[in-house]
Amino acid sequence: MKFDWVKFLQFQTIVQPLWETIYMVFISTIIALIIGLPIGILLTISDTKGVKPNKTLHKILDIVIVNVTRSIPFIILIVLLIPLSKLLFKYSFGSTSFIVPLSLGSAPFVARVIEGALKEVDEGLIEASKSMGAKTSEIIFKVMIPEAMPALVHGMTLTLISLIGYSAMAGTIGGGGLGNAAVMDGFQRNNMELMWQATIVTIILVQIIQFVGDKIVKALLNKRKRT
Repeated sequence: MKFDWVKFLQFQTIVQPLWETIYMVFISTIIALIIGLPIGILLTISDTKGVKPNKTLHKILDIVIVNVTRSIPFIILIVLLIPLSKLLFKYSFGSTSFIVPLSLGSAPFVARVIEGALKEVDEGLIEASKSMGAKTSEIIFKVMIPEAMPALVHGMTLTLISLIGYSAMAGTIGGGGLGNAAVMDGFQRNNMELMWQATIVTIILVQIIQFVGDKIVKALLNKRKRT
């Protein structure tokens, strides 16, 4: 098949798939953060060296919720959650329906990111807060989270990039977006121009997210040095 460079340079056909990907990824990230943030905090404070150690709670969250969910391949998770997507949105296809598996699939990853970032906080700051009579909620939201903010932003940047990959996978089985444009509408229909358009736009989108995330992390670190 002859490659049509004129058609390749006309990117109008990729606007809708790009919007679908951005929609799926950012909404899924927000929902995953809402779910993963409390789990990550509880994992951190319930650890043996945490602010409020609780061995039973930590094991339930660590093994049953986070590890088990993360062990399920995303493509299988999509299939498992099709009934839930259909129950919530009346459809098991389309970008809105696939927000369900994207959110639930990435929530354990977000929880681990938050746990890792919070555990990097200097224990001396936490002990100093305790000695001053700070409550657990004050230690979490006024000490640990502000101190861990650069690591949290870095972790959420990685989450966004991972979700772009997940959304591309979802697109191949009815989720829409750039994955659908590249594989279903591009490769399987011998539309090589569209396939390469989707690939290039995906690369650009990832680079933009990484660039913005790095800039925010750098700004937070510089602000910390000045204070």
